[in-house]
Amino acid sequence: MTSIFETFKDYLQISLDNEPKNPLHIGEVMGCWLYLTIMDEANIYIQIGLNTTTDDDVIKILRESLKQCEAQGYRFREFMKKEGISLPNTSEQRPNSDSTGVPLGAKLTDDEIMNGLSIKTVAAIMHCATSASQCIRNDISTLFTVCMLEKMKFGTTLKELMIKRGWIKTPPYYYPPGAPTN
Repeated sequence: MTSIFETFKDYLQISLDNEPKNPLHIGEVMGCWLYLTIMDEANIYIQIGLNTTTDDDVIKILRESLKQCEAQGYRFREFMKKEGISLPNTSEQRPNSDSTGVPLGAKLTDDEIMNGLSIKTVAAIMHCATSASQCIRNDISTLFTVCMLEKMKFGTTLKELMIKRGWIKTPPYYYPPGAPTN
């Protein structure tokens, strides 16, 4: 049986080599514009988290996420410039600050920081999947797919920490009527 990685590799080799570069359609442009906005705004959230936490594990995962968001944002920014797409206006970068100087009522808890990061990661994955499926040009579809896979890999690390610390928010369990009681 062919693995998903072999299939993806074959798809890239066939599709990207011979594809004519037609202009992007409006959905592809909107997908790029929105994803760059998501990455830039996630950077701000992560910077705020870094300015308010003292937990070494949280700092480590926030830095990992920040590095990934910056790299993905850079890829999209360069692609958009090359294609002539206007870049979105986003919030200003946050300066570094002393996390012990932030009053308790004004700063997020580590639980809140990690759940917010989790939501942003899920939103990025879903946006990439949706955008990749709507693309006609294979180069932009590949850009979204690669970013999605990177976010999914990061998401597993994030989830492991959240489970370990008891921070993951779980919806109520569903027990269908008449189900066996094992």
